[in-house]
Parts: sequence; C-alpha cells; structure tokens
Amino acid sequence: MSLEKIKKIDKIEIVGDYKILQVREAIVVEENGVELSSSYHRCSFTPSDDVSSQPDEIKNIANLLWTDELKQKYADSLEIE
Repeated sequence: MSLEKIKKIDKIEIVGDYKILQVREAIVVEENGVELSSSYHRCSFTPSDDVSSQPDEIKNIANLLWTDELKQKYADSLEIE
C-alpha cells in the first residue's frame, strides 16, 4: 500500500488588459496508482508580482507577456487619483 501526493499546474489563464495570470494547481492523492482524492489550489499573479520563485512554466509566460510598458501601465492603473 503506497500513498502518493501529486501536485501539478493544470491550468494557466491570462486575463484582462494587464495579462493577470490565474493559476490552478491540482493536488491528487493516489494509492497504488488509483486516485483516492483530488483538490485544487488557485492563485493569481499581476505584472507587479515577483514570480522568480515560481515554476519555470509561470516565469516563462510572465516574462513573455509582462513587458516594461505593460508593467508601467499596470502600475499607473494602481495610482490613486
């Protein structure tokens, strides 16, 4: 009888003008290769977030989408008028 907990990113969505990344991680518990349970954890990242500690998949998408121009536009949108 062998229990295993598997975590993997199963969905990344790019949302809105500022290319917000919405990430879903699937968490599956298996016994001898048979799924016993599963759940999800969700988080999001904005152009002002530091994603350097995130998996390469997230870093690569962020680096591709979040240009300096986009980061500045996002920062400008946060300023209180």
